This record gives sequence, C-alpha cells and structure tokens, in this order.
Amino acid sequence: MNTKTLLLGAAVALLLVACGQETHQSSGTDMGFDDPFVSDVIGVSPQHLNADFWISRKMDKVLLSPEAITAFNAKNTAQDPTLYDLNAMADRLDRDDLIARMRTVSRISKSPRIYEDGTPVTAADFARYEAMLNLDAIADQNTVGFALVVRRTAMRSYPTHDLIFSKGAKDRDIERFQESALFPGDAVAVLHTSTDGQWALVQSYNYIAWVPVEAIAVGTRDEVLGYASRDNFLIVTGDRVFTVYNPDVPQVSEVQLDMGVRLPLSRPKALAHNLYGQNPYLSHMVLMPVRQEDGTLALKHALIQRKADVHVGYLPFTRANIIRQSFKFLGERYGWGHRFNGRDCTGFVSEVYKSFGIKLPRNSGDQGRSAIGTNTRYEKDAPLADKIDRLKRGKVGDLIYIPGHVLMLIGHDQGKPYVIHDVHGLGYLKDDGTLYKGTLNEVSLTPMLPLRSSVDHSYLQSATTIKTLP
Repeated sequence: MNTKTLLLGAAVALLLVACGQETHQSSGTDMGFDDPFVSDVIGVSPQHLNADFWISRKMDKVLLSPEAITAFNAKNTAQDPTLYDLNAMADRLDRDDLIARMRTVSRISKSPRIYEDGTPVTAADFARYEAMLNLDAIADQNTVGFALVVRRTAMRSYPTHDLIFSKGAKDRDIERFQESALFPGDAVAVLHTSTDGQWALVQSYNYIAWVPVEAIAVGTRDEVLGYASRDNFLIVTGDRVFTVYNPDVPQVSEVQLDMGVRLPLSRPKALAHNLYGQNPYLSHMVLMPVRQEDGTLALKHALIQRKADVHVGYLPFTRANIIRQSFKFLGERYGWGHRFNGRDCTGFVSEVYKSFGIKLPRNSGDQGRSAIGTNTRYEKDAPLADKIDRLKRGKVGDLIYIPGHVLMLIGHDQGKPYVIHDVHGLGYLKDDGTLYKGTLNEVSLTPMLPLRSSVDHSYLQSATTIKTLP
C-alpha cells in the first residue's frame, strides 16, 4: 500500500469522526476503504462485538465434565415433560395416546390467519389441513418406527408447506405453521404418516411435529438409537460447516451442518487413504445417514475438513466458551422456528448449549418454567430493583425469560448488564421520553436495562425467571 492511499484512508476516517460517526477497522481498510460502524442500538460500540472483550482468564474453568453433563441431562429428562428419552419410547401407541400427542402441535387456530398474499385462511382451509392428518388410519394400536434425519428440515404444525400468518401482520417473518427444525443425524421416533404419505409425525428429544418423509431415513430401533449414542464423535462448533464435496455420493456432499450437530467418527482401514478419490488425511471422516430409494437408512462416510470449526467430543463447558459460541451467530438473520436457514431465540440458546452436550426444552415458555438449572422466579409485582440486583450477581450464560422470549447474559460493562439474543424488534426510550421502535431481526448484542416493549414497561420488568446453567 503506498503513502498516498494510507493518507486518503486516514483522511476519510477523520472526516467520518468529525461528522459524528463511529468507525472501526475492517478488511476493506487494507484496500484504502473504510467501513463505518453505524447503529441505532443504544449502548453498543465496536469493542462490544468482539468476544475477547467479555472474556476473562477465570472463565476457562470447566463447569461440568462430560460425565456430569450426561447425568444432568438424564435428571432433567426424567423430571421435565417436554424432554423425551427416545430409548424409553414404547414399541406401540394406542389411538388416544397418539392423537393426544398429535394435538399438542396440530390444532386449528382460534385467531384469524391469512396466506402470504393476504387471503384469509377459512374454515374450509383448516378442514383440508385436518384431512391431511390421516386420522382414520390410526388404529387401536400403532407401531412406532425410528429414523435418522438426513438433512436440515422444518418441523411443521400440519403436514403441508403452505405458509400462513397472523391477520394484520406487517411482515411475513413469523409463519404460524413453522414449529422448529431438525438436523442431520438427529434421531426421531416416527409416530404416524399423513394422508398423502409425504409427511411423518415425529418425536425428537424435545419436540413433536410433522416433517417431510424425504428428510428422514427409517431404520431399526437399535440402528437409530445406536447411531446417536456412539462414543467417538465429532461436534459442529461453528454456526454452520459443510461436508467436503465429493462426486460419488451427492447425499453426503456439501451437506450443511449447524452448531451442535453430532456425527460418529469412523475411519476404516480400507478407506484410510482414499475416499471418493480424495486422500482423507486432512479431514475428519464421519458416518452420515442417507435415505435410500425405498426410504430406509444407510450410513455413508463423509469428510469434514480438519480446519473446519468442529471439535472431537463435546466442547468443554466453560463461561469463556459460552461467549465464543454465542458470538459465532452475531448478525445471523432471525428465523422464527428456524426459518430462513437461521433460528429464533430459543433455537439460538439451545444450539449454543448443545455444543457442550446440554439438552434444553424447545420453547421459551417450557425452558423458563423448567426446573433445569438454578432458577430465580418472579411474581408479576416483583420489584425491578430485585431483578437488577440479580443481574449484577449474574453469571455469563444466565438465561433471562420474558413472555415469548429468552436473552442470554454475556457480561457487564461499567456495571451495566449486556445480553445476546436472537430477536425480532428493538425498543428503548429516547431522550425525550418517547419510545424508539426499530428492527433487529438478528442475533444481537444489546444492553439489558434500556430494552422496552412499551413506554411504561421494560423487558426486565416482564422477566419471570433468571436461570443459571448448570
């Protein structure tokens, strides 16, 4: 870079500062350009967006060993009705039990709904969705199957790709049939199929909903549950990584793997030096589930580069790693129920903790009500000062629950608590006392105390639970 270019870059930076804009260095600066930091988020500057800013040496202490986390999960699954032990799933379900499980997710909305173009969803439309449930095919006793998920897939309220929204919704971000998502290698119990045979009602470790049958591969109970419990495994610790391209087996070529995905490691001697025409010495070799033409399960080897953001075994559970993991999602688009190839507030929290092997309920209400961890509960009229005092004593990774949302405490700056959360909107009081309403729609870092849902009500006033894990 020549002297003229450096002087030009410096002059631009000085001009931006003179105009009242904050700036930070970016990769573009090396080319003589600058990328100013522009934000309407109160109390956030570029230094706050660096994970190292929040990490201290004492945060490297391991909080729970892998064995302790296994015991922690077992205890929580035994006492929490929204967590499921697939190993304990019965071979058969009677009719009433199956329908009751289905009705936890497939319910006709009591609120008016519209399609994407604004057309009302009518009673006749819901009757059509109800017909897709294939209720007449439910017998007195129904065999439970087992399957592995072969690709990231949506979990839906009804067996349909139709998109519906709340009447009067100003945007199309929150889609009301979208429930959650499943990821490659997830084990599920298959409870029922739709009328057209294209959808399966499945139970995962923390949710029940409909998924396309093309996204799962059916195996025996032992095959499926054995795959999910292998001792030697790889955990995806990046926001997302991809398997290495190969020209021979497209089902395991460039497959997206999100944070928390667990895949068994396998490097047989016959493949030690050549897999799909590539020497695998620079990659991890894993077994991935593949759906065969008849819908049954096969396991195929795939490669994940050693340089990828992955870890052999679960990541050590430390406060520092909680920060590092959560910051990997900063700026990812908010996705209600994991829409838009992203995640929502509880999906974000759950996938961070899955990096360490910790399992949580799917929805924020269930997470907040659960006995998991150490919980501080608040009545509606609890003094705000008590909650502020609790946050001052809070630990990195503490979860703050308000109705319909969860935020994660990331640390304190100048005595003020900051949180990271996957959030739709932004609200705080302006200098004149009026409410500023903006958009975040992403995994965001914000100070906690200024956040408000209305002029008279802050997020923290609405908090029902503050939870520490473990």
